[in-house]
Amino acid sequence: MTTTALVGGTGLVGAQILSALLSLPSITSVHSLSRSQPVNTNSKLQTLVSTETSQWPTTLSSISPPPSIFFSALGTTRGAAGSFEAQRKIDYDLNLALAQAAKASGVKVYVLISTANAAPKSYFAYTKMKGELEEAVKALDFEHTVILRPGLLVGDRKDSRPAEFVVRKIAGLAGAISHSLKDSWAQDSGVVGKAAVSAGLEALGGSHPKVWIVDQADIVRLGRTDWKA
Repeated sequence: MTTTALVGGTGLVGAQILSALLSLPSITSVHSLSRSQPVNTNSKLQTLVSTETSQWPTTLSSISPPPSIFFSALGTTRGAAGSFEAQRKIDYDLNLALAQAAKASGVKVYVLISTANAAPKSYFAYTKMKGELEEAVKALDFEHTVILRPGLLVGDRKDSRPAEFVVRKIAGLAGAISHSLKDSWAQDSGVVGKAAVSAGLEALGGSHPKVWIVDQADIVRLGRTDWKA
């Protein structure tokens, strides 16, 4: 039986991770760190709601016994944050602080939702930041670090992203015709969420390398083909 914790459980992918975790009998508890109350309700869900995000690492450290797997689907946009610097405080600084708290408390498996083309030497600020975060969490030396790199995320967002709207609609239409027309460049948030859970559980079982980069093809396989609730 497995205990878990999650940050970002009210977001596009995080909500799907939360739903997948709650659907599995093998998951005995889920601690969810968020600013607002998750939509999901379940007897094994323990919500840790606070707008004081600076306290989240301390809150995570206080979970006893520590969760076996910690999932991070935490992230925001430059538009929502107000600037790239403000976005970085969440996407990089807070994510890293939470990963450090998870490592210190004894979490065995760390699962991060990153992005395709993440690289610390990228010319693009967003993918560079994501690449820097990947390197920082790998350096923490969890028993297993799992990094998912999805493409364009398809699903109903609470926030408005006009630049992505048309492309997401095209991806949705392509997927309605055939998954093969979409899966190589865009993934449904539900598929990504299930893939994250599957990957975390497989890593906990010790069947993968210490650092496992889960690319788009593996996301589709884990989240659609191999998923079993």
